[in-house]
Amino acid sequence: MRVSLFVTCFNDTLFPQTGRAVVRLLERLGCEVDFPLEQTCCGQMHMNSGYAREATALVRRFARVFEGAEAVVCPSASCAGMLRHQLGTDADPPTPPVYELSELIVDRLGVEDVGAYFPHRVTFHPTCHSLRELGVGDRPLRLLEAVRGIELVQLPQADECCGFGGTFAVKNAEVSSAMVADKVRAVLDTGAEVVCAADNSCLMQIGGALSRQRTGVRTLHLAEVLAS
Repeated sequence: MRVSLFVTCFNDTLFPQTGRAVVRLLERLGCEVDFPLEQTCCGQMHMNSGYAREATALVRRFARVFEGAEAVVCPSASCAGMLRHQLGTDADPPTPPVYELSELIVDRLGVEDVGAYFPHRVTFHPTCHSLRELGVGDRPLRLLEAVRGIELVQLPQADECCGFGGTFAVKNAEVSSAMVADKVRAVLDTGAEVVCAADNSCLMQIGGALSRQRTGVRTLHLAEVLAS
């Protein structure tokens, strides 16, 4: 299967290791991965801030850049959700199908055991967009449960928001800080070495709080655990 990687501007700028992990993982699973160099932003930040015209222009640009792709994989549920809801299904020419990483692996490739080995105690934070916009369900957990050597522990109040929410964390800083404090307490209660999620934006929020408290708990994107 030929897969086009939409790495997202957030990952490209701050977490390039996630994009590299996606490529390693999908190539291990027999995919041919390409990376259109003209890709930019999905427009989510613009849309969430009320700049619908500018956001729509970026979505249309995405459709042109990825035109003809068999499948597009996006290691960010929030960006995948933005594109899926804004692209629609009746465009001419047809827009490529956009998948969050776990959706692509489980649904399109039909794989749950990706051959990973990660001997650490891990807890998983299911991000808001994964749960509420895309409905990925337990796909990431099924992939993690098949990783050899892993000790996967349940995160208390897992479906509660970490407080990031893009511009929400800037516009409502005090509320955001209180929310991530609750999330950090839940993480520490698990005794996990690693917090894993499918969105680096949430991991940046959680990881920043963990780092400031010098907890020693690190964060890793789902792709990085599965590529290990």
